Amino acid sequence: MAVSVQATVREVMDIRQASEYLGISGDTLYRYASEGFIPAFKLGNRWRFKKTLMDAWMDEKSGVKPPTPIAVMPKQKKPVARAR
Repeated sequence: MAVSVQATVREVMDIRQASEYLGISGDTLYRYASEGFIPAFKLGNRWRFKKTLMDAWMDEKSGVKPPTPIAVMPKQKKPVARAR
């Protein structure tokens, strides 16, 4: 019986976790973050990567368009007659 061990993907990841998630080297990811190529932020002097932002960035770069939300317009209210 094989036991499947899944790595927990956190919402905010460090360089090592994010590079494993993206399948690229840590050095490449560090360069991308420093150049502003990939969405990242610094917490202190260390780079951090938010998973949802990276997923949206990958979708944008790969040409995948997110589903467009349907705009619901509120009903217009009728004007109320003035009190005399």
